Amino acid sequence: MSQQSGMTLRFLGATGTVTGSKYLLSGYGRRVLIDCGLFQGYKQLRLRNWAPLPVEPGQIDAVILTHAHLDHSGYLPLLARNGFRGPVYCTPATRDLCGILLPDSGHLQEEDARYANKGGFSRHKPALPLYTEADARRSLELLRTVPFGEATALGTGIGFEFHRAGHILGSAMVRVRAPRGEILFTGDLGRPRDAIMRPPERGRLTDLLVLESTYGDRVHSGADAADAFAEIVHRTVARAGVVLVPAFAVGRTQTLLHLIWQLKSSGRIPDLPVFLNSPMAVDATRIFHAHLGEHRLSPQECEGTCRVARFVNTVEESVALNALREPAIIVAASGMATGGRVLHHLKALAPSARNTILFSGYQAGGTRGATLLGGARTVRIHGQDVAVNAEVAMLDMLSAHADAPETLEWLGSFERAPKNVFLTHGEPAAADALRQRIERERGWACEVADYLQEVELDL
Repeated sequence: MSQQSGMTLRFLGATGTVTGSKYLLSGYGRRVLIDCGLFQGYKQLRLRNWAPLPVEPGQIDAVILTHAHLDHSGYLPLLARNGFRGPVYCTPATRDLCGILLPDSGHLQEEDARYANKGGFSRHKPALPLYTEADARRSLELLRTVPFGEATALGTGIGFEFHRAGHILGSAMVRVRAPRGEILFTGDLGRPRDAIMRPPERGRLTDLLVLESTYGDRVHSGADAADAFAEIVHRTVARAGVVLVPAFAVGRTQTLLHLIWQLKSSGRIPDLPVFLNSPMAVDATRIFHAHLGEHRLSPQECEGTCRVARFVNTVEESVALNALREPAIIVAASGMATGGRVLHHLKALAPSARNTILFSGYQAGGTRGATLLGGARTVRIHGQDVAVNAEVAMLDMLSAHADAPETLEWLGSFERAPKNVFLTHGEPAAADALRQRIERERGWACEVADYLQEVELDL
């Protein structure tokens, strides 16, 4: 525990990778965890989910979530099962989304364990879920909502407030105030001109900044998303194929459905059937109606977005999609093809050159999505090597993360330089490229955080 003279910051995740976000702030009699995410991708990263945390969960006083994506919230059920009993602060929309994402995560892990045990392809006898749906539902009881901009006390002399991050519904930056200064955690920083989300708030002032670097070495394509999507659909329809879109249930799915609705309404793509095969994405899409002030869509656009797809609810309906013999679009979770119903569709559709597998978001190293985009001719699913003859494409202009120029543009809103910038949530090349640009173009002190690094803060 830190002494009363200041605080310490320890990086428990999202270093050298874009997953597992966890930052432990200790000081003034409190231990606070900013984000509580799952590691995803490479096996050596996923194994960290099973290892004990460097701090006892029961010794953590509070958790503050930047948003609902599982790489920021998905470890919460395990934290609670292992002894954490404090409040979990989040925005109202984050609470609503966690209410579907976390139980679904537990359910999928139980389902994957059952499937592995039935198929006998797990090295563990028996295969076990990291946590269960019941664990996830119990953890939801700890959520406490805080509106954007409302100061909330964490203890004597320290507190926090949320500011809009513009990444997904409810996403927030977290500004922690201490007796001698403040530290701002961006979480995932949205884009200034996103088609659906409102832009992130200006940074203005902070003493220390913890900044994501997912696209720190890239510039998003300036191509028109509607043109690119329509071209892929027409190409696939000409082959009498199916467009399979692995998509994140929150954020990307809604963007895709809105785009499909626009293209269908304007007659730019055929009126082919569209299936949304992700029960939690169905619920997340409806949640957009309840939080109209956080995004750019009108009630009418929300309604059109919800109506454009047929919602697939049962396992039987999901299995039937694998036998489609007519052109269609299937949108299914997960976005990096790491689990869920999309894996069964990949097994059925990837071997045929008629079909297209279309990605629309960042693919972390070690995920099936990254493997497919890398040009692999086979991909391993449920212990089997599946041939990949389908076209594999990417709509990188739909990313919900700021790219390098957009991040530098946002940093330009600060009235003065922070004392230091810590870069996280980026793979090594991306994080270091952004570090160099910040040092060169802004003249700011900047470093890339290391796993389990602990920093003394003069706050």
